[in-house]
Amino acid sequence: MKRFTGFDLAALCCGLAFLYLPVLLVVLFSFNASKLVTVWGGFSLEWYGALWQDDDLLDAARLSLLIGAGAATLSTLLGTLAALALAGRRFPGRRILGGIMLAPMVLPEVILGVSILLLFVMLEAERGGLTVMLAHATFGTAFALVVIRAKLVTLNPDLEAAARDLGATPWGAFRHAVLPALAPSMAAAWLLAFTLSLDDLVIASFVNGPGATTLPIKIYSSVRLGVTPEINAIATLLIALVAIIVGIAAWLQSRSAPARR
Repeated sequence: MKRFTGFDLAALCCGLAFLYLPVLLVVLFSFNASKLVTVWGGFSLEWYGALWQDDDLLDAARLSLLIGAGAATLSTLLGTLAALALAGRRFPGRRILGGIMLAPMVLPEVILGVSILLLFVMLEAERGGLTVMLAHATFGTAFALVVIRAKLVTLNPDLEAAARDLGATPWGAFRHAVLPALAPSMAAAWLLAFTLSLDDLVIASFVNGPGATTLPIKIYSSVRLGVTPEINAIATLLIALVAIIVGIAAWLQSRSAPARR
């Protein structure tokens, strides 16, 4: 096994600093007493108090949470159904269907946003929170499919067969034998889809409408006029929320993974 050298450690530290130092600076300056975001004026929680008085930001945050929850639920449901279909019996076009389901993971967000916008225009759908939720579910389903399918292929197929032999109906066998085993992966998929929806800016900017400004769009619009301490505060809260969600998802996924011998 190759030894970990001093050069390797220095390269690792430089890489981590490049990735996370800007994030740490945002968190640090969210507690800055000065209105100037580049000058440290002492420790203060003033901007967190000012944040709770900003109705526009709070409304955007509530909308983003609502859209994220709806998109994650729809993504998990569709991803579970797709995983069951792709992991089941072979059928013509199985590989093509799998590729189509996973395509949103590799398509550029601009292309995906434009294509979804054209679809809504063709359907003459009124753009708003619902269209943003459906658009987020489009790419969230692909990620949910990967997470749930990875667990499904490791399940013992004899579980469902044994339940059927004991007299269970097809739905009963799935509900009592397969679904409990998939539950941790489904929860992880839901949390991942929720995080992706909460973070999205590009696709939402194409399909949102009047009164459907999500938090990333609101923050981006505010930053274009200059970074304010309130933006640092809301960004810090988002970082904390996403870190908790990703941590929970990783924990649930590790619990669902087969134990190593």
